[in-house]
Amino acid sequence: MLNPKTSTVQTVFRIILGAFMIWAAIGHLTLQRQEFQAQVPDWIPLGKDLVVILSGIVEFVLGFGMVFLARHKVKFGIALAIFYVLIFPGNIAQYINGTDAFGLDTDQKRLIRLFFQPVLIIWALWSTGALKVLFSKKG
Repeated sequence: MLNPKTSTVQTVFRIILGAFMIWAAIGHLTLQRQEFQAQVPDWIPLGKDLVVILSGIVEFVLGFGMVFLARHKVKFGIALAIFYVLIFPGNIAQYINGTDAFGLDTDQKRLIRLFFQPVLIIWALWSTGALKVLFSKKG
């Protein structure tokens, strides 16, 4: 079951999430680069601008796949979930360092944001049918 049938609601949510990723990618590559740089932890061995540009390219590819490559939706859903896990340290760093960006100008707002990352991970997996594939008893 590599490409399970998904409901209309799942399809709509997959496209919304993909569009959100494309929108975020545009921000990474244009006017919001400085805001995104605030989320790159200092321990990353690459320049912050390079990390923002590279992550923006990845976001664009993942968003494009979520919206337009439904035949491969499970692969894109899993890849996007992994991407959300990989960028989570940036959100943690923003909270720990008290860095203001994207209107997250208090510790409380930055802390609350941390709880939305699992929601995005589940959203990516659910909307693409990847949860069904990952938890399928067929081997």
